[in-house]
Amino acid sequence: MLTDLTIAQAAEGLRKKEFSAVELTKAHTDAIDALNGRVNAYITVTSDKALEAAKKADSTLAAGEAPALTGIPLGIKDLFCTNGVRTTAASKIIGNFVPPYESTVTAKLLENGAIFLGKTNLDEFAMGSGNLTSAFGGVENPWHRKDDASVLVPGGSSGGSAAAVAARMAMGATGTDTGGSIRQPAAYCGIVGLKPTYGRCSRWGTIAFASSLDQAGPMTRSVEDASIMLSAMAGADPKDSTCANVAVPDYRAACGRSLKGLRVGIPAEYRAPGMSEEILAVWQKGIDMLREAGCEIVDVSLPHTKYGLATYYIIAPAECSSNLARYDGVRFGERAEGATSLDDLYEKTRHNGFGEEVRRRILMGTYVLSAGYYDAYYLKAQKVRTLIQRDFTQAFQKVDVLLTPTAPTAAFARDEKPEDPVQMYLNDIFTVPASMAGQPAMSVPVELDDKGLPLGLQLIGKHFDEETIIAVGSALEKAAGFTALPDLRAGVSA
Repeated sequence: MLTDLTIAQAAEGLRKKEFSAVELTKAHTDAIDALNGRVNAYITVTSDKALEAAKKADSTLAAGEAPALTGIPLGIKDLFCTNGVRTTAASKIIGNFVPPYESTVTAKLLENGAIFLGKTNLDEFAMGSGNLTSAFGGVENPWHRKDDASVLVPGGSSGGSAAAVAARMAMGATGTDTGGSIRQPAAYCGIVGLKPTYGRCSRWGTIAFASSLDQAGPMTRSVEDASIMLSAMAGADPKDSTCANVAVPDYRAACGRSLKGLRVGIPAEYRAPGMSEEILAVWQKGIDMLREAGCEIVDVSLPHTKYGLATYYIIAPAECSSNLARYDGVRFGERAEGATSLDDLYEKTRHNGFGEEVRRRILMGTYVLSAGYYDAYYLKAQKVRTLIQRDFTQAFQKVDVLLTPTAPTAAFARDEKPEDPVQMYLNDIFTVPASMAGQPAMSVPVELDDKGLPLGLQLIGKHFDEETIIAVGSALEKAAGFTALPDLRAGVSA
């Protein structure tokens, strides 16, 4: 089936004229028609636009010299502004926003010939770990436990993108990662998710959650596909002062590179209390596979890791409080009706427009930024963040890459969501430290657990050294031989 191809395979098939871009795109729009009513991976589907773009792609391919992604159908997380296509951030407050401009990342993908199938679902304003907070309803993970019909979460916030790729409703998709929002859903859905170095991809035109942490990245079926997408997405942008003017290498060339003599660090602090034996076993399996590939395994310490989650949940809500202040019904956002004063307008608009999790984080952020608590919380958190960054700097003096679990568990069921929001935040325990330090990191699926659910391992690299994590990820992917697919019949996993 065309929907089972990787981006690399599809690009080759298009150039060999084995099928057309229209046929490839139609296969994916048909999959969306068949599955999206249940999976809810897309908020907005743009099938007609996609098929028109596919016709143009076929003309470009026929003329030769087509860019790398010509004719490849992708899903776009509904946080990237897309010219003329509704962009909601999965929130009621901007549920009818149609941007008159294109984000830098999506513009780069379009320049590379990509076709956009629609806008994928997410946690509201990217705030969540289970894709349960969207104003347009939660996303269903295409995977199911053996002999269990429970609906599982796809992870968050980029759960719609992860589910779309896993369910063969897109060949790849964009995600954003603030504290693990690409890597954790990738692990839950059995796909590859790559968070580049902070500043590698432009944030211009991407709706902000936490500006010092947000970073766009690809979510794909293979490491090679992630390298192809990242090459298209990355690069300097004069519109974004946080986007680094650093040359973009040929990431795809790193796939299959020899790992002989590469030093892989194993951080002691990632052996967290209460971790399942299965996660530990998969981690050990990954260590053994990389050792077999010629890597040297080195024990390292990241002593401030234990403070990562607490630090993140001070800094991220503080930045969210600042970024979301603009949605007040006057300048931005759907204005509430019936207000009797300006203060009443603000209160009604923000209460009606924001969901519970977003309101919680705005309140937390406003509190830690307030005059009496700024020094006690926010300033102290920034100092700890510096120590976390220093841990990584010191570790990378000894090793080339780090290997850790991506998430402490496999995907959990919707009805197993903890009542305590802090317990939900613990899903990000392994991904947050790399985000705090701005390191590139990638999740690669390795095997299924005893209930038939995918488990992933995380690779963390040096700043602007995505090439090494792609090389190691490619070797890990090859050694693991993960080929399992979700079966969308409820309660059954292939």
